Amino acid sequence: MSFDLHVDAVRWRRGLRDVVDRTPGIVPVIKGNGYGFGRDLLAAEATALGLDMIAVGTYAEVPAALAAFAGDVMVLTPWRPFFTDVVHDDRVIHTVGRVEDIAALAAGSDSAARVLVEGETSMARHGLDRHELASAVAAMGDLRVEGFAVHLPMAGNNFGEAQSWAAALEASQVETTTFYASHLTSTELAVLRERRPQLDIRPRVGTALWLGDLGALSVRATVLDSHHVARGERIGYRQRPMPRDGFLLIVAGGTSHGIGLEAPKSSAGVVQRGKSLAKGGLEAAGFSLSPFTIDGKQRWFAEPPHMQASMIFLPSTAQAPRVGDGVDVAVRFTTATFDAITFG
Repeated sequence: MSFDLHVDAVRWRRGLRDVVDRTPGIVPVIKGNGYGFGRDLLAAEATALGLDMIAVGTYAEVPAALAAFAGDVMVLTPWRPFFTDVVHDDRVIHTVGRVEDIAALAAGSDSAARVLVEGETSMARHGLDRHELASAVAAMGDLRVEGFAVHLPMAGNNFGEAQSWAAALEASQVETTTFYASHLTSTELAVLRERRPQLDIRPRVGTALWLGDLGALSVRATVLDSHHVARGERIGYRQRPMPRDGFLLIVAGGTSHGIGLEAPKSSAGVVQRGKSLAKGGLEAAGFSLSPFTIDGKQRWFAEPPHMQASMIFLPSTAQAPRVGDGVDVAVRFTTATFDAITFG
């Protein structure tokens, strides 16, 4: 197989440095699949960039982060008393977003843990209501407050909401002047710093850092096999008939690589199939557009992708690649897994 990520190392790292230099106090987010690169690789890049803190998604990701990175590790998922994989280490910063959790953590064996207090934004995911801040402070005990955080949506009045929470923090008794924020633009961060100079504002950045210059990244899939097919010939698990003469390409890259996770779906129902048929498209035969580009065009799945490979239909008018050739693929990096990552 090969479903590979190729990185223009000089260009990519230049982009990382540019983002870091333009974003004072940045905390890189390294979670999940590591944005396609893997978390250990990104932790090494954070070290090379001279950063003092990274943020991971869950406690399951903490041990590897502590081993790969020498600075502090912030956990974005809020601490819960029923978690069984919590890591107790002085370099770990726990997020707390419920008064009862703060009280439970303060009463437990790690009563002097470092914590980040989170406010509930319009994301409505986690966090304290601003009216709970006084109760949170009262429950804090010996916990060490390292900052206050807001996780903002990617749409709406983010700047106004960040300003509102910054004001609420300053008016509260939460003993910190460090304000962590997600999903603010460089301009919004600059204005917030200007208006709230007493706060140390630290942006948490993932996608805009690691995937900020997609031109430095390319994904190539190897053609594993190629067959001539005739109109009406049935292929694949589902034995679908080919809509016309052409080629059936077997290409590396399937669901285990993240291909087709936003499932390619056939047209459902007689009416929808009729509309597709009227348009004369391959969708009428149950085909969906794939992320593979061959001979200059994005091509169609012959059937939904398999675990490690995809079947692609190529009309006879196109120039078919040879077995062993690579073809370009558009991927969602946050769900992609590669067979190899090469830096050049």
